[in-house]
Amino acid sequence: MAADLSQIVKAYDVRGVVPDQWDETLAGLFGAAFAEVTGAAAIVVGHDMRPSSPGLSRAFARGAAERGVDVTEIGLCSTDQLYYASGALNLPGAMFTASHNPAQYNGIKMCRAGAAPVGQDTGLAEIRELVERRLAEGAPEPAAATGTLTTRDTLEDYAAHLRSLVDLTAIRPLKVVVDAGNGMGGHTVPTVFAGLPLTLVPMYFELDGTFPNHEANPLDPANIVDLQKRVPAEGADLGIAFDGDADRCFVVDENGDPVSPSAITALVAARELARNGGEGMVIHNLITSRTVPEVVRENGGTPVRTRVGHSFIKAEMARSGAIFGGEHSAHYYFKDFWNADTGMLAALHVLAALGGQDAPLSSLVAQYDRYAGSGEINSTVADQGARLAAVRAAYEGRPGVTLDDLDGLTVAAADWWFNVRPSNTEPLLRLNAEAKDAATMAAIRDEALAIIRA
Repeated sequence: MAADLSQIVKAYDVRGVVPDQWDETLAGLFGAAFAEVTGAAAIVVGHDMRPSSPGLSRAFARGAAERGVDVTEIGLCSTDQLYYASGALNLPGAMFTASHNPAQYNGIKMCRAGAAPVGQDTGLAEIRELVERRLAEGAPEPAAATGTLTTRDTLEDYAAHLRSLVDLTAIRPLKVVVDAGNGMGGHTVPTVFAGLPLTLVPMYFELDGTFPNHEANPLDPANIVDLQKRVPAEGADLGIAFDGDADRCFVVDENGDPVSPSAITALVAARELARNGGEGMVIHNLITSRTVPEVVRENGGTPVRTRVGHSFIKAEMARSGAIFGGEHSAHYYFKDFWNADTGMLAALHVLAALGGQDAPLSSLVAQYDRYAGSGEINSTVADQGARLAAVRAAYEGRPGVTLDDLDGLTVAAADWWFNVRPSNTEPLLRLNAEAKDAATMAAIRDEALAIIRA
């Protein structure tokens, strides 16, 4: 096919519509290029439940095998299960998924051995260049000795590893509703939760990459409405929703109210610091709540602030030796999980924290939810730079106000802050604001939006 790789090779992964933008032939070329760029003798490959995933995954595996690389195929898995296999087997890995995107999309998330990320600066640009050359010149002859294709089931080992990282032995019985969104949580949750004192109420556990019930994107409030209704109807202690490839988890309390991912980050940070003797670095991006660095310091840790984006978190985790990292997008990263993100491990921490005391979840998380936040608000603008400059001009020089440029523009005072970041792919500015109370937050939010949208 005549593929435009600039449309499908993103900053951190490959993603596009199948078969319009890419197909199995192209997947094979990506497999060969991945084998060459990593220089590995063996790799591991897995896939989600999308209709196109098994064929694309197998084509990628064959492409790598033709370059002389042995391929372990772990079949149906969540993205963090693929990271587990990459870490435990110490092999580069490729996961076929488009996460929360609609059914016609698919993609590849790639990592080096030990689940180290592959992004534009860490191999993805080279892979794209090789694939483009092969599209123009044709594929090379297969290696003299082609690699083997073997299958391996890693689900039980993945579940056992996760449970080894969280002590759930003494928790009280809990009733938990899980919305898998017809994604890979329906595959992993029954095995991970097996044997725990939990009454599991499953929602949409049938693996179906056409997503017949709702999009597998819990970040959109419309997609957790069913879960919010079901939890109080069942008299459950909490609800958990996973995205399509089950690497992110979202939590609702016993009343069906969403729990902020920043509150989950703070809760898990406190627990991970306790596991590590009350010391260690915790990474958070600059749009997480101020609660997070406060809780980290209160529990003896050192908070480290980064730009938004998992590549920045993972790079800082590796550089600093941080024990945990969290993002407001509900990605949670653990040193004991090869610095990779796993929503399932975060979910186990929430269950352990809730089950280890008698209060309901709403009371437990209140201590980790200290401020009023706006959530992310997008504004379409004609000139991102000009609008950012206007925001800067409006606040620069105000008494008690500081500005920084770590990622977009952050404007902060003693009891409020906001950040404005340009989108890399659309003519948008993204605003996040937080303050000591709802009235202050609304005033700051509205003042910033008026400047952005002027």
